[in-house]
Amino acid sequence: MKHLHKILLASLGMILVGCSSKEKAPERPNFLFILVDDLGYSDLSANGSQYYETPHIDNIANQGVNFTNGYATCAVCSPSRASLLTGKYTTVHGITDWIGAKTGTDWREANRFTKLLPPAYTPHLPYDYITLPEALKERDYNTFFAGKWHLGSASNNSLPTDHGFDINQGGYHAGGPYSGGYFSPFNNPYLTDHEDEKGMSLSMKLAKETSKFIKQNKGVPFLAYLSFYAVHGPIQTSQEKWAKYRDKAESMGIQEKGFEMERILPIRKYQDNPVYAGLIEQVDEAVGSVMQTLDELDLKDNTVIIFTSDNGGVASGDNYSTNSLSLSGGKGYQWEGGTRVPFFISIPWSDLKGVKNSTPVNGNDFYPTILELAGVESSEQVDGTSLVPLLSSQEIVARPLFWHYPHYGNQGGEPSSIVREGNWKLIHYWEDGHNELYDLEIDLKEQNNVADARTDITASLNSKLMQWLEDTNAKIPTADPLFDADSLQMKLDYYRNTLMPNLEEGRAQMLQKDWQPNDDWWGSGTNVP
Repeated sequence: MKHLHKILLASLGMILVGCSSKEKAPERPNFLFILVDDLGYSDLSANGSQYYETPHIDNIANQGVNFTNGYATCAVCSPSRASLLTGKYTTVHGITDWIGAKTGTDWREANRFTKLLPPAYTPHLPYDYITLPEALKERDYNTFFAGKWHLGSASNNSLPTDHGFDINQGGYHAGGPYSGGYFSPFNNPYLTDHEDEKGMSLSMKLAKETSKFIKQNKGVPFLAYLSFYAVHGPIQTSQEKWAKYRDKAESMGIQEKGFEMERILPIRKYQDNPVYAGLIEQVDEAVGSVMQTLDELDLKDNTVIIFTSDNGGVASGDNYSTNSLSLSGGKGYQWEGGTRVPFFISIPWSDLKGVKNSTPVNGNDFYPTILELAGVESSEQVDGTSLVPLLSSQEIVARPLFWHYPHYGNQGGEPSSIVREGNWKLIHYWEDGHNELYDLEIDLKEQNNVADARTDITASLNSKLMQWLEDTNAKIPTADPLFDADSLQMKLDYYRNTLMPNLEEGRAQMLQKDWQPNDDWWGSGTNVP
C-alpha cells in the first residue's frame, strides 16, 4: 500500500502554479526552507494564539497557502527531519525515534517501567537515498544548511555536508543548544563565535549566517535550509521579553492552576509561559531579518518560502512549555497536538495569498513539491505527493496518511501507529492492541472515541494500517518480560504527587514580577516549566 510518487520534469518551470497570475514562474526559483524545532500548530498568532506574537512568520502564511491539516511524519524530531529530506515515511528510512533514545533492553535504563521494549532504529540519515539538496544539485543549485541537524554526526559521516549541503553552519549530532545555550558564545563546533556577537541570540545568529549565504549566492539558484534550534528546551529568553510576556499573561488573566494530569504525565493547560513566548519572538525576529535580506537583494519575487515545524509543541515533558489550544496532547503524543504543525508555502508569483487549505498533507510532500517547482527530474521513489496542484486552486488525489511511533515519548506518548483517511483518524496502541477512532471534523480535540460505535470504519482503517506496516517492514515493540506493575504505579504516583506540584510552583515563580532566574538572564528558564 505504500504510496509512491515519481517526480517528473516540470515543463517550463511549471507555470501551473498560480495559473492566472500575471507573473511567470522562474525556471529555477530559489528556496528558503524554514524549520522551527518543537513549534506547535497553535504557537503562532496566524494559527490562533492570542499570547505569542509572530508577525513575520504570520506574513509568510498571509502571502501564501496555510495548510491547516499539515502534519509532521512523526511526533518527535529526528524521524520527521529525515522525512523532510527524503520524502519517505519513517518506516521506510528507518529513523523512528529521536537519535540517541534508548531501545531494546537498554530502554530499562530510563526507569520508565513500561510494558514494552522499543525496537531499534537507524542511527543516522541513510546514505542510499537522494536527499532534497542532492536532487536540487542536478539543476546546479547551491545548497546551505544552518542550525539543528540531529540526523547523525561526524563519527558516522552523517553531517549536512555528507548529504548534499555545500555549507553547514551549526548542524551536528546534538538535538538542542546544550553546550552554549541560546545566547553567544554558543560553543557550537560548527559555528564561529565572534566578539561582536556577544549576547546575540542563537536564532539571530543562524539567520545572520543564512543571510550571508543568500547575499553571496544572489546570482545563482539556491536552497537555504534554516533549521532553528529554538524553540527546543532549554527555553531561554531575555529579561526584556520575559517582562513583556509576564505582563501580557497578567493582563489576559493568570489562572490559579496551570497543569492537569494526562494519562501519564502532567500537561500544561494554558499558553502563559513568558520565557517560551520570548523565545518564540526571538525566532520571529530572526525570520524577519532573513525576509528583509530577500527584500534588499530584490530576491523576494523569485524565492519560494516554506515554513514548518518538526513536531508539535511541548505541552508535557521536557520543559512543559506550551498548550496546543484546540488540539489534544503535544510533542511525543499520538493525538493531533503531536503531529499537526504549521505548514506554510509562499510562492510570490501565485495568486493564492492568505488562503487556508484543509487538504491533509504531510512533511513527505515538501520533497516532490520543491523538485517540481525547480524543474528537477528524479527517479527517486518517495511517499509524498507534489502539492503544486493545491498551490494553483486544483486538487490532489485523496490518500491516507500514516504514522508509526513504536516508542514511549519523553512527553507521555504511547507506542502506537496511526492512519488518517478523510476526516477519520484511527490510533492503534501496541501495549494492548486496542484502537481509538475519531471524526476530526466534529471532534478535533479527540475526546469521543467511536471505535466501538463505528466498527465498520474501525475495521477498514485498521486493515489498511496493518497492511501499510507490513508493506514498509515496520518494526514493532516487544513485551518486556521484566515488566513490574508495582514499579510503574510508583512512577505514576510520583508524577502526580511530586512532579505536578513542583511544576505548579515553578510556573508561579516565573510569573512573579520579581522573578530572577540568574544574574545574566541568558540561562533563563533552564529546566524550569
